[in-house]
Amino acid sequence: MPRSKPTFMSWERPTPSQAKPTAPAPRSYAPVSLGEIKELAGVGRPTVSNWRRRHSREVLQGANDSRRPFPDPIPGAGSESKPLFDAAEIADWLDLRAVPDAEPDENGRLPTYGDRFRRALRLRGLVALKHRLGSADTVISQALAVIAMSSEGKGWIPEYLPEGLLAEYEGADPDVVRAAHELMDEIGAPGWAADALLGLDDEGLEIARRLESDLVMDITPRGVAALVAALIGPNEGGPDQRSTISLCAGLGELLLAMGGGPYEDLRGHGELVAVEPDPLLRKLLRYRLMSYEAGSVDVCASPSDLDTARDWGGVSGKPYAFSHADIVLADPPYVSGERERDAEGPLWWAAEAVRRLEPGGRAYAVVPTWTLTRTSGTGPTSVRTPTIGMRQALLERGCVEAIVQLPRRINPFRTGAEYALLVLRPPSDVPGSVLLVDADRITQRTAGDADEWIERTVALTLPGVVPEPEEGSSDKAAYDRRDARRVSVRPSVRGGEHLLDNRSVLPAHRLAAPEPRVDHFEETLSARRAAAAAMPQLRDWLGKMGIAKRDVPIRHRKLDEHLRGGQLTLLNGHRIKEADIRDAGLPVVGREEMLGELPVGARRIAPEDLAAYTSAKITEKGDVVLLAEHGVRCQVDAAGGCVLLAPVQGLRIAAYRDHVRNVALGEPVRPDALWMRPHSLAQLLQAPRNQHRGSGSLVRRVSVRDMDLPQLSADEITELEEILTEAERLRADVRRQLEALDRLAERVSAGVADGDLALRRR
Repeated sequence: MPRSKPTFMSWERPTPSQAKPTAPAPRSYAPVSLGEIKELAGVGRPTVSNWRRRHSREVLQGANDSRRPFPDPIPGAGSESKPLFDAAEIADWLDLRAVPDAEPDENGRLPTYGDRFRRALRLRGLVALKHRLGSADTVISQALAVIAMSSEGKGWIPEYLPEGLLAEYEGADPDVVRAAHELMDEIGAPGWAADALLGLDDEGLEIARRLESDLVMDITPRGVAALVAALIGPNEGGPDQRSTISLCAGLGELLLAMGGGPYEDLRGHGELVAVEPDPLLRKLLRYRLMSYEAGSVDVCASPSDLDTARDWGGVSGKPYAFSHADIVLADPPYVSGERERDAEGPLWWAAEAVRRLEPGGRAYAVVPTWTLTRTSGTGPTSVRTPTIGMRQALLERGCVEAIVQLPRRINPFRTGAEYALLVLRPPSDVPGSVLLVDADRITQRTAGDADEWIERTVALTLPGVVPEPEEGSSDKAAYDRRDARRVSVRPSVRGGEHLLDNRSVLPAHRLAAPEPRVDHFEETLSARRAAAAAMPQLRDWLGKMGIAKRDVPIRHRKLDEHLRGGQLTLLNGHRIKEADIRDAGLPVVGREEMLGELPVGARRIAPEDLAAYTSAKITEKGDVVLLAEHGVRCQVDAAGGCVLLAPVQGLRIAAYRDHVRNVALGEPVRPDALWMRPHSLAQLLQAPRNQHRGSGSLVRRVSVRDMDLPQLSADEITELEEILTEAERLRADVRRQLEALDRLAERVSAGVADGDLALRRR
């Protein structure tokens, strides 16, 4: 294993090239106007005018007030209408004014407007440097070189410094050197100052925004880094520490998080090496590691470098390879749809992480969720992309221990992309099962509290918390199926769920979400009693409704199985130009109609206009129309003849057309001739277990193919359909009564308001 590079002992004197002055003279900022004071202090213009008027020298002297007056304008600078002030004097005066409702720091000190003012001045100076030096990357690189040399670099032998660091440090612009030292002085540590420059903390985000730096776009989010660090566990010290390889290391977020967060060091964590293909990120990572006194971590350009025998600075001086480690990290910077057909896509890095594992080791790879949802199709022209092939291979070889779906919008710069964390292990002859954890669902219940959702996710993800599935197990298993469940890689029982069934393996699509702690039997009886009290004329009908607890566990089948088996047909909505939608022709059903914002029939399309859309779908009687956004909403089309607008979809029961024809012709109908009925299908799809299967960071969409239905007998379906049909008829009657009452109240009030009606009690 590689050894740490040797460094100077404390008694060794730095070389002349390293003795560059580290205490530059205080910066002299340009004068500022009242408008600039307002902007830099983050207040309104009236506030600055009020400060100047109420704290002027004349007002305070007249009141014998000993408080410090507002600074006077610089003589001869600016004009009477636009005076200019010394920036340093303004900052000192603003130090006397604390920001209201601000939280004190760890030392109990309240932030002041002077802090805001100086920070904004520094940001303005960095922006000016960016324009002068040509790019934000140049400013950041030079400043990081200064910080690295001011930290660990000042004690290193020049030959061991990262290539180009000394030259960039000595050639840094004097204003960059001054800005870097001011940043270190204010923040308090070189590593923290480096994070601020890179946009890796709250203040740094503002710096990155002002500099228009895109380095922060691909950093590993803090929540992900904290989760991975918690899964790895704390460093216990001792000689046998776990070695680590960080693939696609970026700016080192996952690597530094292992030290207990980016504010700790990595000493005592075993041998470490990072791989970063991008030259700029590789250089900045080296500088950042040195700012945290972790410069001994070697940074390679390619995973193949790990297999090459080389001198890692070991005591023996013998070259050797660092090809495997106990912990492997990977966070390839890909977003939705990128490199799906690329042989070196996101899952290639996951496979590479597995290849680098020592026996008994663990890998943690961050991947976009689209790598887990893609399927190869079922037709003769189905295509198996490299991404699908790699996912199948990882599952078949038993390399996937857990799939953790990360909270939506966890990346503040890629809010439209979703991510998942793969916990990987070395290959096994027996794939076993994979633990699926929906951390997004946990986050929703914990109101986004980072510490709480990470704690719950870790508790579910670590071995021994969620037991292996038993054959024939039901939803009454002794663990919480809402958030985590183990699913077999290969089918353990005939017809059982497994992960090699060419469907999405995303936890949100796989995990059922039954209502927590609900006794359905008692709740249904209570609802029946309430309905009988509200509508006494229905007591006989309600009393005949037989309700009992089910003793035998029921099986569920995915809609995808029914679709592939031809029992259901999926009708996709179409996109129609707004100009073609009018008030005559066939009714259209879109998002507005499903949400109740428009009545069905208010929007229509003429048949001649519809002819231009050859793939548009028209519903038939009994089709179930559904909107699967932010939950599931379903309606049964009782008449047919409607045109579906995307994102609305439809489901057609294949046998229902013949059933309707036989009923119309008066032919006998066997109860088992129809496996599902429209109202039953609509209500079962809207059940809570399907409502929460959504994915998508901006719009939560539920995959129709990943919904499931209980396997009910023909008699149960017939009974359920009769209850639901009668309930829908009664609901329509009540709705008509309410509409009639609303119409009466509207006309009476309108007539009285216009003076045409006189009301009197008979």
